[in-house]
Amino acid sequence: MALDLPDFPWDSLASHARRAREHPDGIVDLSVGSPVDATPAVVRDALVAATDGHAYPQTAGTAQLREAIVHWYARRRGVELSGPDAVMPTIGSKELVALLPLLLGLGPGDLVVHPRTAYPTYAVGAAIVGATALAAADPADWPEGARLIWLNSPGNPDGAVLGIDALREAVRRARELGAVLVNDECYAELGWEPERWAHPAAPDPDRVPSILDPLVAGGDHAGVLSVYSLSKQSNLAGYRAAFAAGDRALIGRLLEVRKHAGLIPPAPVQAAMIAALDDDAHVAEQKRRYRARRDALAGALRASGFRIDRSEAGLYLWATRDEPALDTLAHLAERGILVAPGTFYEGAGSRHVRFALTATDERIAAAAARLPGG
Repeated sequence: MALDLPDFPWDSLASHARRAREHPDGIVDLSVGSPVDATPAVVRDALVAATDGHAYPQTAGTAQLREAIVHWYARRRGVELSGPDAVMPTIGSKELVALLPLLLGLGPGDLVVHPRTAYPTYAVGAAIVGATALAAADPADWPEGARLIWLNSPGNPDGAVLGIDALREAVRRARELGAVLVNDECYAELGWEPERWAHPAAPDPDRVPSILDPLVAGGDHAGVLSVYSLSKQSNLAGYRAAFAAGDRALIGRLLEVRKHAGLIPPAPVQAAMIAALDDDAHVAEQKRRYRARRDALAGALRASGFRIDRSEAGLYLWATRDEPALDTLAHLAERGILVAPGTFYEGAGSRHVRFALTATDERIAAAAARLPGG
């Protein structure tokens, strides 16, 4: 039986990419959030040292990796997990997003809820199993019968951050419905405007709150998962290195299915993940790079008449000229700049485009110079 999946959205950018490449100084491709900076040496060295991977790795990950994930949540997210059996490595985070409905045993007649402005893979995961996907951001709009509810904070594409109170209400409503609640938190180390989510009771107001934060879940992670990726903070997109954490019963259930399916991060990648999780210096350095690129591009966009909405965290600027997104896409392609139209994320009526910060300093400066007023 053929799956009823949408077309891969980035394929539709081909004609605009061709137009942008005609620019005398070449294309500035800000359409995909793929890191351009080098993988940190501490991570590469760990990978090299672990290349003798002659034995099958464990689906659950090595004891050292599980402990590193537990310690990272405590140190960087302010979250105390119940132990190493509350975490699980994955082959990148997109794999888990797409397969989670399948791993949970969902199928036709089941309902998967995701944000209104959303990364398309949440709906694709529902389509893979024949479940119904519903876009609904407000917990009050989550209907009876929802089996799986996705949050994405910080958000892709819009960089929106849900504060402590909003996350707490999401947990309350999901438990009322008996649904599994998962927050895709992959951009959490890249927070730019903490004053927009700071909570008076938070011990670290600069930290983007996790769905597992004690102020959110009260130390009870039943029915709740956090998903995280090292692609963004550590330039490990090519390693496919990510993990999930939270409800130990849910993690155990997912691991059983993954064992049968052979969904195992390679042993050298697991060693590299430990090095990345244990080293905060490279994360701070990468954040400094992105902050400088963000400041340069945001200033040029505002000077040229764009309005930047949300975008308080993450690797993107969610911007509009108050015109249809596809018109803005064409306008920018004429200037050699390729972006992702908001139609990928919020439907045909979108008036936003997404600018990725994952370009070199030189290409960001080129984009800024090509914008009117730049």
